[in-house]
Amino acid sequence: MSHHIVQAQDVWYTYPDGNKALKGLSFLVTHGESVAIIGANGAGKSTLLMHLSGLLIPSSGVIRVGDYPLSKETAHNIRRTVGMVFQDSDDQLFMPTVYDDVAFGPVNMGLPLDVVRQKVDETLDTVGALHLKNRPTHRLSGGEKRGVAIATVLSMSPDILVMDEPASSLDPMARRRLIELLKGFRHTKIIATHDLDMVLDLCERTIIIREGAVAADGRSIDLLGNKELLSSCHLEMPLRFQGCPVCGI
Repeated sequence: MSHHIVQAQDVWYTYPDGNKALKGLSFLVTHGESVAIIGANGAGKSTLLMHLSGLLIPSSGVIRVGDYPLSKETAHNIRRTVGMVFQDSDDQLFMPTVYDDVAFGPVNMGLPLDVVRQKVDETLDTVGALHLKNRPTHRLSGGEKRGVAIATVLSMSPDILVMDEPASSLDPMARRRLIELLKGFRHTKIIATHDLDMVLDLCERTIIIREGAVAADGRSIDLLGNKELLSSCHLEMPLRFQGCPVCGI
């Protein structure tokens, strides 16, 4: 299924202020994969995700999403294929009620109102937020906002789900519910996160970004157990690999 493939080929990106955020980055994600993108702050993770969702265009190199090489002309098509969940849910929720936010995408796709209502109910039910349908979004908790933000993306029926720090600011119970929710999705998933224990729960494959380039790409359990590699990328091992701080076991 080529429409699920995501590929970066020697991608470079320089911001207008001269900051080189991506430096020759290359990888291929195939249909159904769940892939983590990890790296220290400033490594280029969010910049990469904005490319994958068609919000930024490479300075050089090629981003390909499905059948489309990313360009100004194809960005609209890519944004219909890729659903991006932003780090801050407030960037994604801007309508008066939960229903309005989740309906916004399908309405702008020109779908009939009865189909829109069905999509809203189905996606809110999927994320366990159907009871919030008529609530003002500004009165939601952080975990509720994250669930609704995901619903706004799912209502567009994307082929690929891209998420930037999905577990940030969530309490432990909300984080666990999010992990269980994402386990049930069959989308191709690309998740940028600092939560390496969540990576072990969700992603069989991890790509480590260091200073805008791929430092390592492989099985999550192998890369996240490599203390020397993680240290060289200014990362620490997942808590479950660190052992007891008292007895060292």
